[in-house]
Amino acid sequence: MAAFGKVQVLSLYRMLLRESEKFSAYNYRTYALRRVKDAFKENKNVEDPQKLQRLLSQAWDSLALIQRQVTIGKMYETQKTVVESGFKKTL
Repeated sequence: MAAFGKVQVLSLYRMLLRESEKFSAYNYRTYALRRVKDAFKENKNVEDPQKLQRLLSQAWDSLALIQRQVTIGKMYETQKTVVESGFKKTL
């Protein structure tokens, strides 16, 4: 990871998380966050420079995809689910 820099990888990770948080739909947001976290955990010990370069390229592509989907999602807002609306059950 030295050639790519730990700082750059962490920066990309943070950008993916921040962008995933922007999804207006709860299900898409939680799915994207889970996928980003799982992918980075799964590949945290990769040492092969070629594989690391491929993974980083895929991550940049994913970031662009998430940004496009967030933009499209903002055009078609939906109602919040019960989980998002802060519904509290009273007894």
